[in-house]
Amino acid sequence: MNSRHDSTSNWRKSSRSANTDNCVEVGRAAVGAAVRDSKDRDAGYFTTTGQQWRLFVAAVKAGRFQR
Repeated sequence: MNSRHDSTSNWRKSSRSANTDNCVEVGRAAVGAAVRDSKDRDAGYFTTTGQQWRLFVAAVKAGRFQR
């Protein structure tokens, strides 16, 4: 976990989760992307490299995490 004072910015929540509190927010980080729980922003966040984030998004779009 990183400190809230690192250079993470532009936090966004998916527009598809507008009616729920159970979601995550994604922000830009120096190394790639940062992810945090929208219900507990003070808990911190984790970061991924740009390549890790691109691979994760591609897997989501490909349906690899569907039940």
